[in-house]
Order: sequence, then structure tokens, then C-alpha cells
Amino acid sequence: MEISKNKITEIFCIIDDFCQEYDKEIARMSICEPDGCKHRNRKWTMSRSEIMTILIYFHFNTFRNFKHYYLFYVKVHLHDLFPKLLSYNRFVELESRVAVEMMMFLQLFCFGRCTGISFIDSTCIPVCHNKRITRNKVFRDYAERGKSTMGWYFGFKLHLICNERGELLNFMLTKANVDDRNTDVFNGLSDNVFGKLFADKGYISHGLFERLFNDGIEIVTGLKCNMKNKIMPLYDKILLRKRSVIETINDELKNVAQLVHSRHRSVFNFVMNVLSVLAAYSFFEKKPSINIDYCIENVDGQLAVIK
Repeated sequence: MEISKNKITEIFCIIDDFCQEYDKEIARMSICEPDGCKHRNRKWTMSRSEIMTILIYFHFNTFRNFKHYYLFYVKVHLHDLFPKLLSYNRFVELESRVAVEMMMFLQLFCFGRCTGISFIDSTCIPVCHNKRITRNKVFRDYAERGKSTMGWYFGFKLHLICNERGELLNFMLTKANVDDRNTDVFNGLSDNVFGKLFADKGYISHGLFERLFNDGIEIVTGLKCNMKNKIMPLYDKILLRKRSVIETINDELKNVAQLVHSRHRSVFNFVMNVLSVLAAYSFFEKKPSINIDYCIENVDGQLAVIK
């Protein structure tokens, strides 16, 4: 999915406006030094806005390798938009220095707002082939072995919450062996979430249900095969079947935005890849969504048996 140069300019302007406001806020909150102290404050050859734009734009293309993308696409075809391009090695060194700005940009400009209907799910992020787990040095002290529906893997787990419009509300990156029902995970994910939260059967937990209910969140899940049937509103049952929204988001992050690959040579660059993927998704023109008006029509007050 390629975008025009006008769209690249639009993304850059949004990021640049954010960076200018960010610098003003940091300067306002910083502690003043005594008079006479000289501080080195050299300007970067490439601005942080340009670096962040290039990182985000990578996930709109079909390139699987960032080095080839930077050397043979950005330097050749986008040189008029970025006239002060750095060497590839220097760009990779500066990439991790915009991590705070990228995280703040995600929180303030890329995430949507909760509407009372939310969906939660997690997806695996393997960082190497299972045969190379013992030889992996980059993530040896960070990643762990975990199991997904596709089998065992070595890496991390990305937890996501979205609304019915396909907008991301929050995310959390954990090791692969962290349970989806972990208390710390839900405390971080459900800060600004209210109403009904639809999840799969892996989130069934009586303690989790009570804790979220006390926070104003009603979690709705299916039933396992060894559980008794229960009656629930037909509206909830219909929305529970619409969990494909967040599953489609996970699919786009992996197969369109290149979230998963095994060529990371630095933990910091891996984190930057995850952040830029989420930021790029917020600029996608088409997002999976649900027609709520269709779901509400003729289902008010009706009950259904969930199996």
C-alpha cells in the first residue's frame, strides 16, 4: 500500500507540529541553569520530524528490509522531500533517540477514544526461528518462549485494545510467557476504557471479571466447551461475533505493516519498529469497522443463549 508524496508531506507536517509543541513544553518544564553555563545544543542534520516520517512511511510499502528501503527508495525517489539525508548507519544510530517523541506522538495523535464498545486481543511477535533460539544473542535477556494458537515461539506478545471504528485505544508489549489476564497488563490497557469489553475465551477469569466490573468495565467472552450455557443479551452476542475487527487489525499489522520479521540487530530498533508500525496504522485510510446501527436494529431487550 503506497501513498502519494502529498500524503507524506501531510504526515510530516503533523509530526513536525507535534515536535515543535513538544520542544516548547520541555523548555518550559526544564530547570534553569545558573548564568554563565554554556550548553552544547547543536541542531541535527536531519530533524526528528524527518526521521519519524521515514520510519512511519516504511510500513506503507512492500519493502521487507529497511536497509534496502532507505538506500534504494528513500535516497533515490524521496531525495527531493528529504534533501539532507544521512548515511544508513548514522540514521540507524539516531533512530532510537526519537523513541520518547514517537511514544508521545502515539498517545496524543494516533490513538482513538473509547466509545463504550471495545475489543481486546493479543498477538505473538516472534523474533527468530525456533531452531535458532539458543543462538539468538540480541534478545537473549529480553524475550521468552511462549505458546500461541500456531505453536511455540520465541519473542514477545503485543496486547491491543480497539473500538468499533477500528481505532487503537492502547497497547502493551510484554514477553511471550505473560498471561493475557495478567493484572499489570490490564491495569495499563484499561486506563481510559469504559463500557463493554469483548474478548475471546482466553480471557475468562472470575477474578478479572470482578476487578474490571468494579472499574466500570463489563468484559464479555464466549464459553469454553466444559462450561454451562448462559443467557446474554442478543446485542452482546452479535458484537461478540464481531471480534474479527481486532483480529483484522492484527493481520494488517503483521502482513501489511511488517510488524514481524527476524532481522533485528538491536532491542531499541525493535521497539522503534513496533512504535512506528502502530503509528503508521493510524494513518491507514481504510480500517476495519462495525456498523453499530445495524447491530442495534431490532435487538433491544432480546436475549439469546450463548454456547
